[in-house]
Amino acid sequence: MTNTLLSRLTDDLFAADQAGTYKRLKTIEGPIGDRIQLAEKGEVTLLSSNDYLGFANHPEIVEAARDALLKYGASTASVRFICGTQDVHQLLEADLARFHGTEAALTYSSCWAANTGLFAAICGAGDVILSDELNHASLIDGIRATAKNVVRDVYKHSDMADLEAKLKVHADAPSRIIVTDGVFSMEGDIAPLDQIVALAKKYDALIVLDDSHGLGVMGKTGHGTAEHFGVMDSIDIFTGTLGKALGAGTGGFVAGPKAVTETLIQKSRPHLFSNALPASVAAAGRKSLELLEKNPDRVTALQEKAAKFRALLNNLDLKPLPGDSAVVPVIVGETATAIRLAGELLNRGIFVTGFGFPVVPEGEARLRFQLSYAHTEAELDEAAVALKDCLQSPGSA
Repeated sequence: MTNTLLSRLTDDLFAADQAGTYKRLKTIEGPIGDRIQLAEKGEVTLLSSNDYLGFANHPEIVEAARDALLKYGASTASVRFICGTQDVHQLLEADLARFHGTEAALTYSSCWAANTGLFAAICGAGDVILSDELNHASLIDGIRATAKNVVRDVYKHSDMADLEAKLKVHADAPSRIIVTDGVFSMEGDIAPLDQIVALAKKYDALIVLDDSHGLGVMGKTGHGTAEHFGVMDSIDIFTGTLGKALGAGTGGFVAGPKAVTETLIQKSRPHLFSNALPASVAAAGRKSLELLEKNPDRVTALQEKAAKFRALLNNLDLKPLPGDSAVVPVIVGETATAIRLAGELLNRGIFVTGFGFPVVPEGEARLRFQLSYAHTEAELDEAAVALKDCLQSPGSA
């Protein structure tokens, strides 16, 4: 790198620090849970984790990972098509397909890899992709990676009139693919999948659903946003992660028709050129799916806690964004405000992350509370009151 480049990077970082928007990593000294040990802070309540079901340190999941580590070793040391496929990968994929009611499933190193590897592999000349404007960055990047002769368009967030108008415009395309998150991670709201399914049937479109924040959270038994709306059998392709509610650590997947997963094996670059999941992660994923299906009461309890926390924030006039998910954002304005408030809350023993531009639009920075089955009512009450105090007395913490 040239001195000019390094100087520019250094100046940009200094400017971010001065503006109060510099992101600093926090070191956790132990497992994830409702309470964690944070370096230089001690024990704090964690409200910034995707550990929705409290599975991240579940003893049965840890044991399954440990047993697989001893049986299979630390790594495949290879990509899947060369010599990196172990039977535990195939067993996990069978479980994921059965869970989603699809013909097949294929695992990736992450859901980011799954989303960025899906569209370029399956889309052809003239195909049209219609993407919700607030879809996750991995979907956006995956759609951008398609060939130039693939048509890419964006519809307004959850706006069915806009989506239908675009479906009409592209009625003569070889294929139409509607792409949406199930739960929008920065808003905490959910896609109107029942209406999307109706439009897909009317205009002969396929649906790709990334339900990373819905799996284990939404629906009566935690099967996700599609179950919430009763349309599980109408979603063509699911993508998701093992690393959020399932607590398996990492890993993503595509579940759908076998023609799709076999095509991905042949052509998807993130799959072709990335090592397979460690067997320990695959085994943990299988165990977490088993525990989810055996314990739907965890899903119910989580949904009840999220609803009560939203109600509590509203009672305190903190105005969280509405939604039915376990993601509860509170808009605070500018990026620097969100980061400052997160720091003040941390000083009070509440670990929640502030998000600002470019993750969310300018002026819509927020604190994103993420609830877990593991949280107690007392912990959530304390967090709500602390936020109210910090907003009323800025800088006092």
